[in-house]
Amino acid sequence: MSPSRILKARIAVSLLFLTNGAIYANLLPRLPEIKDIFELTNAMYGLVLIALPIGGVVAGPLPAPIIRRFGTARAAAVGSVLLAGSVFFAASIPHVAVFFVGLLLAGALDAVVDTAQNAQGLRVQRLAGVSIINSMHALWSVGAVLGGLMGTAAIALHLPLPLHLALSGVLFAAVALGAMRFSLPDSHEVPAEVMTDTAGVPIIPAGAGKALLALVPFAVIAMSGVLVEDIGNNWGAVYLRDTLGAPVTVMGFAYVVMVSAQFIGRLLGDRMINAFGEVNITRFGGALIFLGMGTVIIAANVPMALVGFGLAGFGCATLVPSAYAAADRAPGLKPGTGLTLVSWSMRVIFLISPPLVGALADSVGLRLAILFVPLMGLLAIVFARSLRIRGRGR
Repeated sequence: MSPSRILKARIAVSLLFLTNGAIYANLLPRLPEIKDIFELTNAMYGLVLIALPIGGVVAGPLPAPIIRRFGTARAAAVGSVLLAGSVFFAASIPHVAVFFVGLLLAGALDAVVDTAQNAQGLRVQRLAGVSIINSMHALWSVGAVLGGLMGTAAIALHLPLPLHLALSGVLFAAVALGAMRFSLPDSHEVPAEVMTDTAGVPIIPAGAGKALLALVPFAVIAMSGVLVEDIGNNWGAVYLRDTLGAPVTVMGFAYVVMVSAQFIGRLLGDRMINAFGEVNITRFGGALIFLGMGTVIIAANVPMALVGFGLAGFGCATLVPSAYAAADRAPGLKPGTGLTLVSWSMRVIFLISPPLVGALADSVGLRLAILFVPLMGLLAIVFARSLRIRGRGR
């Protein structure tokens, strides 16, 4: 295949990643508005938000047969169109049940889109002969920042929520369908990464209990990273508004700053790991999570909190990829088993975190409710040495 064709395919799949990051991110700055519309307590707000991860967990076995039937590019592009529709549906009718169902559908569709775009990206990477998948994930962060800024701008312009999500949905649906035209065609074989990562719970060989126990540190490291994302996604805007009194035109910047810093960390991540090793960079990331989220908790004003979100976002950038890579190299398990189990542990965190933070916030306040996040950064530092597998970390 010609280099120009591979380049077009790389740009196409990068646009799919960008689209995936932007669609749901448009909604995030407006979550406090939705919380007010439904008159939700923090606890109820947290319970409503778990609809998204529930959809992702339930859809766990679905991507493989869908991709077999329609191919990676079509599943990612059409899934993105449906994802945009489900986000619009969630906010189109001011009823909490409709919002919950919309998020549930969005979570299921996102699981399919995420798997399909990664499968397409890995196909392009194999043809390119060099590692490019991290740059694609960085484009996801660009999309998330773009979506967050669009949501913040929509608030400033007083755009009604349904109109805002309809316009953003149509825009990114068009981008996804355009990208599909330049994606690589699929062979009739199911991509190996789809079979190992998404065909349901993997078969665990007999006597693998010790190997499974060895996955716990990797899961903890991954959880440390995704908890920063979860707090930034679901609680950042609420924290700036309710705890620090930020105006509505500013409160969306907690998420934007966090994801922007994460994007920079992902761009630099491969170079940092090659220079200093996974263990040292994971320890550094855990320290930044502790420092950053600690700063958010003690912040006396919005700028100080934004600095904290930025530090934590940079710190979490490489934790999940490093944990994934180490889990996939874990001896004593079939290929893909460790990666899949660590991925599922992260989905469980997305299920537990919103209602837990909500219940704690109603009892002790949002500052203390997120105290466990910097503590998870300390656990990442402690477990970083577990990344020394087959000589990869140092």
